[in-house]
Amino acid sequence: MSVAGQGENYGTEQEHLNNVFGARLRITSLKAASGPSIEFLEYLAPRDGRLAPDDTRANDLVHWQTRLIVSDTARAARALLLGKYAFVSPGVVSLNELTLGFAKGFLARDPDGHAMQLVEK
Repeated sequence: MSVAGQGENYGTEQEHLNNVFGARLRITSLKAASGPSIEFLEYLAPRDGRLAPDDTRANDLVHWQTRLIVSDTARAARALLLGKYAFVSPGVVSLNELTLGFAKGFLARDPDGHAMQLVEK
């Protein structure tokens, strides 16, 4: 993925959109060669947001995950393990059925603790 755009948003419209008074955000968009892009929002102000609990599980109401389709889940998992990312899954999980739309996948957390689901079709 490559950076497709960056910017800051603030003001009354952003405050109402996020329902956060004084919201000032840095927005970074990433784009792959095909498919949709991803926007990452960093709250520059206010910075008093609460962290997700360390023991958050996939069946908790506060759990949220972003799905990324990769060509090789084993290679992606090795790269994340080298980077010392925390895994939610015990590793790459193979599925016998394609009812979820993919054959292999795993959940890991990014450096901020967000759950990322990487899947291989």
